Amino acid sequence: MRHEIINFIDKKYGVRPEYLWRKYPNFCVFRHGDNKKWFGLCATIPRSYLKLVGDGNVDVINLKTDNVDFLLGVRGVLPAYHMNKNHWVSVLLDGTVSAANVKKLIQMSYDLTKP
Repeated sequence: MRHEIINFIDKKYGVRPEYLWRKYPNFCVFRHGDNKKWFGLCATIPRSYLKLVGDGNVDVINLKTDNVDFLLGVRGVLPAYHMNKNHWVSVLLDGTVSAANVKKLIQMSYDLTKP
């Protein structure tokens, strides 16, 4: 689903992923062109970092929200990995959250961070 989401963001918002860290080649950010604020961060991280059962890695997208408490009750939405947990959540990109719902959350994050 990661590639589907990256393509969606490119087509809908005209924003290409930026790979900012050589040490983390699977981390990319999405930000507004005018104010440079991030509205998303895709990452491939170990499941254990998110306290998930099982071995291996999982793809997530971190998104800004004004409904953290509500969203944390949704299956597949977790406290933000490596970001402010009061304003951001990590959304699993493994099919736990439907692509349609991920896209709605991206829209919310985009709107919250635009100038």
